[in-house]
Amino acid sequence: MMMNAEIKALLVSIGSADIDEELIKEAVRTTRPSAGPGAGIESFFFKSGGHRVRLAANKNSPLKVIRCCTDVMLIKDGKPIVSGRLEPALSHCPEQAYLTISGRCVYDCKFCPVPKLAGETKEREEILQLVQEAKRTGQLRAISLTSGVESSIEEEAKRLVSIVSALRARYDVPIGVSVYPTETSSQDLKQAGATEIKYNVETMDPEIFSRVCPGLSLEHILKSLDKAMPIFGKNRVSSNFILGLGESDECVLAGVTKLADMGVIPILRPISPHPLRNGEIDIKRPSSERLLLLARATKRILEERDLRPDMAETMCLPCTGCDITPYRDV
Repeated sequence: MMMNAEIKALLVSIGSADIDEELIKEAVRTTRPSAGPGAGIESFFFKSGGHRVRLAANKNSPLKVIRCCTDVMLIKDGKPIVSGRLEPALSHCPEQAYLTISGRCVYDCKFCPVPKLAGETKEREEILQLVQEAKRTGQLRAISLTSGVESSIEEEAKRLVSIVSALRARYDVPIGVSVYPTETSSQDLKQAGATEIKYNVETMDPEIFSRVCPGLSLEHILKSLDKAMPIFGKNRVSSNFILGLGESDECVLAGVTKLADMGVIPILRPISPHPLRNGEIDIKRPSSERLLLLARATKRILEERDLRPDMAETMCLPCTGCDITPYRDV
């Protein structure tokens, strides 16, 4: 059986699978994200029926990956669910050099392990080398950059501008950037050569935001998204919106509508508790039914405003591995 929207929603709702290490080594290299809620957790990509899903490698998962002739099969409770293939990640995800600049963050968003991991900060020359390695594979379709905040929001934005400028001088592919915004980051990044921008609201519930993102401003992010629209243009501005922090469906759809009215494409991102954040925050991964309901409702909202996630060329929207993406999955 090939993957469809319902099967993908089930896989995303579980979010992990037990996979033999030798199978991974033979077929595909895994990824270990260094940014966002999934940072530090080994994962792999599975593709079937035109759909793609990213699953964390987890020996305790109810899903198991087994070999099936030249492909693989996912089984649950001893029963086959879907067959397909393991897909190589070019750099963090297929077909993109998706790179984290700073694996450190001075802020302490309660769903995110990055402040606990204290990762490295890549210099410009290292980024250029990693992109060149991806280019040599012949699979590079886009460059995407994200970052924590190593010292200050302003310094991080300046670092990204410098890197984007250097990349644009060398590569004629779309470049997407996800960073916490400054007053001038949209204009500066666009002038440097960025194609798309993503400023993450994380949640549109003000009470939840103030609790889980201390020291940051939802109002500032929304104003920055609004300012980014005329600079980057239609279908070029997006924002991650986390599902599983205790928000209601009504809040999600009101938030999706508000973002869409601004011309921003929302990315509904299901979240799981990270081991480094145990006990700090209540997280419930959304069910497959909830994921499908909200994705289909989001598609209707986007259709009414002629917004097309499938027109995006960088970052999360063309990858689709972590989400149920309108126009691609539903």
